[in-house]
Amino acid sequence: MEFWDDLTEEEQSVFARELEGVDLKRVNQLSSTAINNLHNAQLKKDDRIEPLPDDVVGRIATSSPEQVQQWNDLGLQKISEGTVAVLLLAGGQGTRLGVSYPKGMYDVGLPSGKTLYHLQAERILKIQQLANEKYGTTAVIKWYIMTSEATLKDTKVYFKKHNYFGLKSSDVTFFEQHLLPCLTFEGKLMLSSKGSLAQSPDGNGGLYRALKTRGVLKSFEVHGIEHVYVYCVDNILVKVADPVFIGFCIHNNLDCGNKVIKKMSPHEAVGVVCKCEGTGYEVVEYSEITAHTAEKRNPLDGSLLFDASNICIHYFTVDFLNKICTDHLTDLPHHIAKKKIPHVSPSSGGLVIPTSPNGMKLEKFVFDVFPFASNFGVLEGDRSVEFSPLKNGPDNPKSSPVSCRNDLLRLHEKFLVDAGAELVVENGCSVDDSPPQVEISPLLSYAGEGLEKINKCKVNVRTPVNLETLSSLSL
Repeated sequence: MEFWDDLTEEEQSVFARELEGVDLKRVNQLSSTAINNLHNAQLKKDDRIEPLPDDVVGRIATSSPEQVQQWNDLGLQKISEGTVAVLLLAGGQGTRLGVSYPKGMYDVGLPSGKTLYHLQAERILKIQQLANEKYGTTAVIKWYIMTSEATLKDTKVYFKKHNYFGLKSSDVTFFEQHLLPCLTFEGKLMLSSKGSLAQSPDGNGGLYRALKTRGVLKSFEVHGIEHVYVYCVDNILVKVADPVFIGFCIHNNLDCGNKVIKKMSPHEAVGVVCKCEGTGYEVVEYSEITAHTAEKRNPLDGSLLFDASNICIHYFTVDFLNKICTDHLTDLPHHIAKKKIPHVSPSSGGLVIPTSPNGMKLEKFVFDVFPFASNFGVLEGDRSVEFSPLKNGPDNPKSSPVSCRNDLLRLHEKFLVDAGAELVVENGCSVDDSPPQVEISPLLSYAGEGLEKINKCKVNVRTPVNLETLSSLSL
């Protein structure tokens, strides 16, 4: 309150309302826990973890085509019944990409110019169509999009400007995650201005509190939703409402499921799903285990012992989400992110832009609910068709617009080849020696299906090619 007298009456009123919205008792508890965790940050989990047992893991690569088809059909059936919803975690801004707008609005440079939001909307439309055609229904997939305070307005305006990319506006629900005060390393509150607290979004695990307080659980009930597919905005290859994963989870009667891919190398900076002593199933971050444990291998085939990389794709029953929101909200841990937090100097009142971490942002993670599952399972997919994240700026070769674009176009080239096409690059170079050049609209094919008419036609690929319909191939 050092600068209270410097504020106008209106500014004092706004600040007072902000302070009244902060649960100071809860913040004190969080700061005590955070400071304790800081002091114990070097403790490793090596002695507490073991690999996932085989009976909780399904693998698409080693399952029979008949089994995968069974999961797919079951997932499509539930979509056709209108009991599946999709929930997108979209609180991230494009700061690391060098832009000021939400990450979902980013264009990685595809021939079509489609953004992440655009691609995901069209995948929903297509999988809806496939389910309804197979089962003779007219169901829709409700799309719930959790934004942060920083991304809510821009995201809503963007969707409206583009007419929801063909979806009905009534089938798309935006809701905002909550904020938590930033803390100094001593556990004190910080000011972002003389009349406002420094606050930050409460992490993607803030989902559960927001489900309860923003009316989303009630919406699930009203619309008869029983199954929820949750994913993160920055994966350009994400199979939105993936019927195989949904069907796998329902077939195995899971209340909580997780999609994973194989870890590429022992020291890849990813969290892995493990079984933990005393808690059950968890995602253990790479910083929480030693190099020795990360490098352990299976003596039978030489594969990494801890290789189930988490890619933020989850399945939950609505009953499970209700249980979490009713019984376990206060049980979910807060994780510490040491950050450079701009703040008002308590002495001068001037804005300080730190050059090194000066405080803590407290976040919850969406996977923190795994230990509360009665029946948990994991489905392992293929990285090349499931996962290509957008994390870094255009100058970075990894997890960047360049890698995302190439991964998507390379996958779409494979769709054509698998359908029987022969790809010929115009300049005579081998396809293998050229950058990937084929984009296929999700409205034409969700995962390579629907291209059977190609049937060994020769396709002259002109750079770039964007297939919205098969007619552009002159079949």
